Amino acid sequence: MTNRIAFQGEPGAYSHEACKQARPDMEALPCRTFEEVIAAVKEGKADLAMLPIENTTYGRVADIHRLLPESGLHIVDEAFVRVRICLMANPGVALEDVAKVRAHLVLLPQSAQFLKRHGIRGEAAADSAGAAAELAATGSRDVGVLASDLAAEIYGLNVLAADIEDHGHNTTRFVIMSREPDHSRRGEIEMMTTFVFEVRNIPAALYKAMGGFATNGVNMTKLESYMVDGSFTATRFYADIEGHPDDPAVRRALEELDYFTSTLKIVGVYPAALPRHN
Repeated sequence: MTNRIAFQGEPGAYSHEACKQARPDMEALPCRTFEEVIAAVKEGKADLAMLPIENTTYGRVADIHRLLPESGLHIVDEAFVRVRICLMANPGVALEDVAKVRAHLVLLPQSAQFLKRHGIRGEAAADSAGAAAELAATGSRDVGVLASDLAAEIYGLNVLAADIEDHGHNTTRFVIMSREPDHSRRGEIEMMTTFVFEVRNIPAALYKAMGGFATNGVNMTKLESYMVDGSFTATRFYADIEGHPDDPAVRRALEELDYFTSTLKIVGVYPAALPRHN
């Protein structure tokens, strides 16, 4: 056991914040890419991986649905992190001094109203926490960064304005993955099951495959499709359902699904996080 949890991004990234919130007793290990996060766990450099799945503002995270089933890892938990955007600058810089802010491309439109109101232009950066590190290193007096308050703390920047996002519901869902699956029943509310499947090439296969969940009263909270190997004819589906594979209703629904699919793989069984019911 390394007691490390790997995440993608620089220290201070929102994924780093997710690690600190969900696993405060573990050391967070930054990695450059999602692939490196997965490799860190598979190679034993970390015990767990923290990977973002989707955001309430900009939707699903690109490529993640392709990576998860092929990673060889298993979802053992989920975490929801409220994205609180802070505008930060070097010590001694006032808000009226900031002419430009740098941030990851997805953060800039989420703070568009605040930036317009203060006459600040945005510039895309590869990584918001990385932009914070660069700002601290350069000492610029007219440039700010949009990032988490954790980034400001790590790099010694001052927060000039907090919670500047246009929408207060901005939340990212993460999954925590491990080398070994854990199908034990745990958690405060209920269990979730995530799986991927490909339907057989027969008429109305998807409609028939989904019928088992409806007739057995199993709630499907997510169903998304994506292409396989760049093919327009091979489609894989990613799904989340409420319940445990051993629940009688879930077992019957999965058995019916299996009949209409060419492949079916359970990616994780894990406790539902409290924000699902808040």
